[in-house]
Amino acid sequence: MKRSGPLLTLLAGLLVGLFMLSLNATTGEKTTSSSVQESPSTKASPSPAPTRTTPSPSPSPSRVPVPNADYAGRTDDDSSAIAVSLRDGRAIAYFCDGRDKESWLKGDVEDDGTMKLTAKDGSKLNGTLKEGKRISGTVDIGGGHYTFTADKAIKPSGLYRATATVRDAKFDGGWIVLKDGSQVGILKKDGKPSPAPEIDPETGVVTVDGQQLTARPVTP
Repeated sequence: MKRSGPLLTLLAGLLVGLFMLSLNATTGEKTTSSSVQESPSTKASPSPAPTRTTPSPSPSPSRVPVPNADYAGRTDDDSSAIAVSLRDGRAIAYFCDGRDKESWLKGDVEDDGTMKLTAKDGSKLNGTLKEGKRISGTVDIGGGHYTFTADKAIKPSGLYRATATVRDAKFDGGWIVLKDGSQVGILKKDGKPSPAPEIDPETGVVTVDGQQLTARPVTP
């Protein structure tokens, strides 16, 4: 009985040792498995969003201003003449039958060459500048409707006007000089119209009641 005491003690120590070894082994496996984490470098990086490019707006076509020029011509029925002067997007026109019917009209010229001119007497002109060479359109005046074509004028052709007071009488004259050298105009004396005497196309000088007046080119 005395010999079995140390033996039991030895066996008890062996069992405790085995238990501790088994416990350490289990704990080590859990620690190792829990410490293994996915490295940040192994994670898939999200693809960058595609960059959208906005197309640049196409430049708007540049506007070409209507050239400054003068135009003169006759109505299609050959009863009257018309002249138009264009300057910096403005227009002034003169319609005249050379006897007693006339009108001065004004207005703007659009970038496409169209124009709608009006006069104080209610007359209207609708015209279109074509390729800078001629103006075609219509004139409504005094109940009459006229179509016309006015070609580009080369000096001395064009539109002229003279206003003056001679011997207490007021004179107001308008002249259209056509490309063939002919003239159509009206001279008003105190508001009464009559055919205008011809002007010198080079100087614009005209004699009225024994006095010399100077008709000058008309611009807006």
